[in-house]
Amino acid sequence: MENIVVTNNLAELKKLPSRFEGRLIALIGISLLTGLVTLFTLGFAYPAMYCFQKRWQYSNTIINGYRMKFTGTGGQLFGKYIIWLLLSIVTFGIYALWLPIKYQQWEIKHVEIDSIVIE
Repeated sequence: MENIVVTNNLAELKKLPSRFEGRLIALIGISLLTGLVTLFTLGFAYPAMYCFQKRWQYSNTIINGYRMKFTGTGGQLFGKYIIWLLLSIVTFGIYALWLPIKYQQWEIKHVEIDSIVIE
């Protein structure tokens, strides 16, 4: 059986570093690629490109020593994307005010801890 230590004193916990390891050139390349693909597919590939960007972002993010992982896929987001788009059209753009929150909620549901980073 494992020994599990539980504490309410945050000072007792070892603080591990948090950082972002992505590089500017990669960000520029990913942004150009996803923008062009989205443009050439008239927006139909946007969910897949959104997930591609988030996968890169989270795979380069370390929080308190733990590397993050994005598990969402374009296929999972596509249905919601179509519904949100239709609701925005039907409500003459009013529903679009809620879209940043909807995307954030969906994104956070698909983020998990991948591994611990030992330095």
